Amino acid sequence: MFFFKAGQKKYQIGGVAIGGQPGETPTVLVGSIFYSRHKIVSNERAGIFDKDAADALIKQQAELSDKTGCPALLDIVGSTPEAIKKYIDFVAGASERPFLIDSPGVDVKIAAVEYAKEAGLEDRIIYNSVSIETKDAEYEALKKNGTKSVILLAYTKKITSSADRVAVVADLAPRLDGLGVSNILIDTFVMDVPSLTPSGKAALLIKNRFGYPCGCAAHNAISTWSGVKNLLGKEAVRSADVVANLMPVILGADFLLYGPVEDSAYVFPAVFTIDTSYRYAYRMKEYVTL
Repeated sequence: MFFFKAGQKKYQIGGVAIGGQPGETPTVLVGSIFYSRHKIVSNERAGIFDKDAADALIKQQAELSDKTGCPALLDIVGSTPEAIKKYIDFVAGASERPFLIDSPGVDVKIAAVEYAKEAGLEDRIIYNSVSIETKDAEYEALKKNGTKSVILLAYTKKITSSADRVAVVADLAPRLDGLGVSNILIDTFVMDVPSLTPSGKAALLIKNRFGYPCGCAAHNAISTWSGVKNLLGKEAVRSADVVANLMPVILGADFLLYGPVEDSAYVFPAVFTIDTSYRYAYRMKEYVTL
């Protein structure tokens, strides 16, 4: 639907293309695995999990990727250095595609970066993420270990301000450039339903000004909204989640952190529908130039 005047940055990360004009490159879809209270994990601190169940989830996502053309990545979430190293080993062996490393603990993310370097996987990792709250130790670890792909989370305390998200990118992106990071991906920060719209507007502004690939974890809007279930029932949650995940894609997002990898079965067909329409619109130049 949209065409951005700014030149769009297009990356190749571990053989996966990301970025460009809407309709030019398929949307990259990222499912979370080993997240907190994931039922396939029996011991989060030790990283003990059901390997057969994990493999089945990875294969399901990969099959949907093959059918739709939407690249499928995994966001590996670990709670301890020991656990995330085990998860990295498993995912790296189960798929040749790049993967995200993620954790609420800074020490865990740093350990993951170091381990990826030791294992020769530094070109396949995407660091998730840096923000205005990131400390020097993280930046130093990224530089020391030659991390090339990083998600910049445009976090702001003013969650309904698109302008503040753009300002975060203007401030932090040059610092990442200075560390040798060559692939900067922007997460325009969704925390709840009210933040969906400014997140989407920020993506439009950022792509049109800087050309960085943009996306977000739109499912956060629904996972934090207990009201929809209380008001409309359990089945309403899924339809609300699909709509939330489609909103940034309609606005030209390059990637989507769609939530638990289990949700791939209904997210991939929905995004594929938008991608198919936009692919033809791009070829026929049926778009609005911003």
